[in-house]
Amino acid sequence: MSRPLEHVRVLDLTRILAGPWATQNLADLGAEVIKIERPRTGDDTRSWGPPWLAGKDGAETREAAYFLSVNRGKKSVTLDLARPEGQALCRALAAQCDVLVENYKVGDLARYGLDYASVRGANRRIVYCSVTGFGQDGPFAARPGYDFIFQGVGGLMSITGERDDRPGGGPQKVGIAITDVMTGMYASLAITAALVHRDRAGAGQYIDMALLDSIVAFNANQILNYWCSDVVPKRYGNAHANIVPYEVFATADGHIILAVGNDSQYAAFCRVAGRPELAADPRFRTNPDRVRNRGVLLPIVRDIVRGRASAEWLAALEAAGVPCGPINDMRQVFEHPQVRHRGMRVDIPHPLGVDVPTVASPMRFSATPVTYGVPPPMLGQHTREVLGTLLGKTDAELDTLAAAGII
Repeated sequence: MSRPLEHVRVLDLTRILAGPWATQNLADLGAEVIKIERPRTGDDTRSWGPPWLAGKDGAETREAAYFLSVNRGKKSVTLDLARPEGQALCRALAAQCDVLVENYKVGDLARYGLDYASVRGANRRIVYCSVTGFGQDGPFAARPGYDFIFQGVGGLMSITGERDDRPGGGPQKVGIAITDVMTGMYASLAITAALVHRDRAGAGQYIDMALLDSIVAFNANQILNYWCSDVVPKRYGNAHANIVPYEVFATADGHIILAVGNDSQYAAFCRVAGRPELAADPRFRTNPDRVRNRGVLLPIVRDIVRGRASAEWLAALEAAGVPCGPINDMRQVFEHPQVRHRGMRVDIPHPLGVDVPTVASPMRFSATPVTYGVPPPMLGQHTREVLGTLLGKTDAELDTLAAAGII
């Protein structure tokens, strides 16, 4: 079956995570993604190991798990963009593409004739997406930045972590580079929207994606909580600012998540707990009541939950329709029967003769499904193919470029 973006060719001038996440989404949707990398070294994350992919004999390869996680479905072309010849080849490729995605510092690509104005001069249909830390304008535009910084600057760490008055309290970052991932998600959505506009209007456009903007927007309801109350949100640990009880509770042999989302679920929990009077108590009858009186209710719930084993609680709560769940590590995640049923692990044959594991796309289409035929590329694997096919370079010309270190 065809895929939604099979008619789209993407020139990927990104590295690390945010940009590659966006272009991997486009590749999953069928786009031909040409990843430009530095000769000899490539994307920084190629060296971000261990862990590495295991080879046929079980020995480590030099294919880093980090790189493999965000670069499936792409072609790798090595070009030295610091050299005029490499810049010329990249401009020629941009003229043949529908989308260009880059995450260089603000203004850097203008030196190479690869900025939006230059590329658009040769290809007015190009959708050009820049991914930077602070955006293309404003007093901080020239500053570099990393995900960790933006989790702090953008407010996420002010609401993430245990409460300051409890053991272990204080700000915490999320366990993955969430700013990069969310910026990549927003970028891929923006690019697909711009492609729809181009198909209607006949011209591309420029997209300015900033990590700071993305993480600020990601704060979602917490921002409105602040604006509507003028009370600055604080850290609640695993608790919820607007729903009670909705957090992690210790059991007799571990922990479970209890996520009581409405009053009927709360009443059902009280029945399972053998404490129906807590549902009738005027202090706890409705969710607003429970939020106001969380300091009274939560110690009671903690004592109740601690009295039974996790498996017993999960079975009883699920039977009663009360949302709950275990806290799985990564091994347990991929042993979960629903995760296995949904096929969230896909193994793709790699040029090194082994399968590379990859996490399936969560996008499920009835008519144009995501397929997984192309593994993350080895460095420069497609250089000759792409330059020969798209730019008509002969073997002799490619040999000359290689000898000069341009490719």
